[in-house]
Amino acid sequence: MPTVGLLGPESLRLVLGLLAFLVVATVVAEVMYRRTRSDGLRATLLNVRQRIFAWWIMTGVLVGSLALGETVVVLLFLALSLVAMREFADLMPRGERDTRVMVWIMAVLSPLHFWFLWQHWYGMYAIFIPVYAFLFLPVLLALSGRTDSFLHRAALSQWGLMVCVYALSYLPAVLQLPVVFREGKAAADGSPVGSGGAEAGALLLFLVVVVQGSDVLQYLWGKTLGRHRIAPTVSPNKTWEGFVGGILSATTLGAALWWLTPFTPWQAAGLALLSCVLGFAGGLVMSSLKRDRGIKDFGTLIPGHGGILDRMDSLIFAAPVFFHLTRFFFAG
Repeated sequence: MPTVGLLGPESLRLVLGLLAFLVVATVVAEVMYRRTRSDGLRATLLNVRQRIFAWWIMTGVLVGSLALGETVVVLLFLALSLVAMREFADLMPRGERDTRVMVWIMAVLSPLHFWFLWQHWYGMYAIFIPVYAFLFLPVLLALSGRTDSFLHRAALSQWGLMVCVYALSYLPAVLQLPVVFREGKAAADGSPVGSGGAEAGALLLFLVVVVQGSDVLQYLWGKTLGRHRIAPTVSPNKTWEGFVGGILSATTLGAALWWLTPFTPWQAAGLALLSCVLGFAGGLVMSSLKRDRGIKDFGTLIPGHGGILDRMDSLIFAAPVFFHLTRFFFAG
């Protein structure tokens, strides 16, 4: 298979597998929906059909951006971050939402952070938000002259920026990890340093497929065998049976996809296990936030899934740790 943008032969094989899986899922869901007569089951299957359709769109957008190159991927995730930040801002009580702070976050800080990322300036994009933006935002709030709920307003803006922009940006940052591998190899044996290329797309697909696959598998295991709830007041649908079955299944999936990565099967399994556990933690934390605000979903952008934060919550927690562990242990 030829290389297309950031999609090499291995990545394209995985994409074909994903497309085949979506075709089968679409046909099965459609047949079941047409044959069932139970109103309750039809409602469930209607939601499943919406989710599958949304997966077609999301898969197409991600694969299409990878085919067009790194710049398009970075722009895609910048757009997703801004939408996520908007969803987060909508949760803030009107009296605690500072318009000037939001303008700075949306128009200046977020684009600047992604520009550092696009420039491969690791030293800056790794610390720009957690250091400089973290200190800048409360100063901006103090200059407004408002002191009521100051700590709460500062924490909301800082936490929103960290979750919706900084953590989410580590997904496109994964594209730069193969550069680190090759630099390490070059330092060791004098071989030329490459640009990552198709390897980069494969590594990002590995992370997304494993973590999102874990979400789906936890849902299926929970619906099939789930009896004991983990945190009933936070997320009633999350059960220990779903958690264990989904995590182990997704870890097996990660080990089976080791050929997409620079890892051995055991290393791929270990990183998949940690990423899936972190993904579960992300879903639990974001569910707590929704319960606190009395909402079901962060938005309505993705039919059957909710908003960007509803779909990306697991990746938001998994991506930064995956990036830094991979960079630290596998840089050569």
